[in-house]
Parts: sequence; C-alpha cells; structure tokens
Amino acid sequence: MVRNSSLCAIGAAVLACLFLALPARAQPMPIGGMGSVLDVGDEPGRISTEETVISDGPFARQMVFFRTTEAPGTVIIHTSERFLYIVQPNNRALRYGIGVGRDGFQWSGLVRISRKAEWPDWTPPAEMIQRQPYLPRFMAGGPGNPMGARALYLGETVYRIHGTNQPETIGSAVSSGCFRLANGDIIDLYARIPLGTKVVVRHGASI
Repeated sequence: MVRNSSLCAIGAAVLACLFLALPARAQPMPIGGMGSVLDVGDEPGRISTEETVISDGPFARQMVFFRTTEAPGTVIIHTSERFLYIVQPNNRALRYGIGVGRDGFQWSGLVRISRKAEWPDWTPPAEMIQRQPYLPRFMAGGPGNPMGARALYLGETVYRIHGTNQPETIGSAVSSGCFRLANGDIIDLYARIPLGTKVVVRHGASI
C-alpha cells in the first residue's frame, strides 16, 4: 500500500526520468536493444511529498537476511527482483522496493555515487528532446518534478537513483534505466549513502 499525506492534481505536464543507453565508454552496459519501445512517462500533474513511503508488502523498507561478499555499506541493486539493498554486517541488508528500467533499458555494472542532490532539477538530454520536442528543456526541482525528493547520481552515466512523483510505480519496470524509490524512502537512503559509495547493479537472480 502507498501512504501519501498529499496527492493531488496540478496543471503541469510532467514526464518520468527517461534516459538513453550509456555511451560506449561507460562501464555499465544495457541489456537488450533499444528497439522502437516508446518512452513511458509518469502521470502528469502529480505531487508526491517527502512523507510518501511504501508502508507494507514486499516493497516496504525492511531489514532482511542477505548473503554477499560485498563490504557493509555497499549498495546492490537487483533489477529483476525490483529491490535495492544496503549491505549490513552479519549477513543482513536494508532492503528498499524500487522501480526499474523496462525491457530493453535494463543494465548491469559497477559504479559509484558521484553526486547527490535534494529536490533535483530535471534537464532532459538532447536525444530525448529530439525524440520528443514538446518536452520542457528544464524543470526546476520540487514536489511535482518526476525526479522526486532526492537523487543519487551513478558515476559518469546518465542514470540515477531518485524519488518519484508516482509512487504506485514502485515494483514496476517503467523507466529508461534509472531506479526510483518513493520519496520517503529515497530521503532515508540519501541520508545513509555518502559520496563514493560502491553500487553494484545486477540483472538476474540474486547470488
């Protein structure tokens, strides 16, 4: 269930975090071809406040048993499972439910957190503007922005871990490669993750 202290319609037309595949020099590689899949956007005019969290069910934030050789503090993302983990000592991890890239836009690789931003602005890349010329060239950060309350930038790629103004998409494959959390969850994650944190993105079953 999604709990939201304020969810109402406004007049702004907003689209989701939609990014193209990585340049050839970037380490993570997309899985599958881009094909002719259309971009998927958030519902326009949504406001999702920083209190919005996934309060119950499998995608609620929770401590779980998790066996890995990665050091505590490492972030591990399993796209097929729709979960993000922060590794803890003693075979434990703090797990968050996430939204992931749809078919053809999922990727795997090793990156580090290179930048952090609160209520980030959104600047669609040139390739997206060419494909969808009606998009805004810039959108200031705020509750109606599809980037949500916080963003963690993944290395030199165009991908981010960020919030969303459409929390009901958590657990779905809807983006063009970014990872989204409900705003309350991304705020919690943001506070726990320093710059330089190692992020392992896996596409497939847990190891």
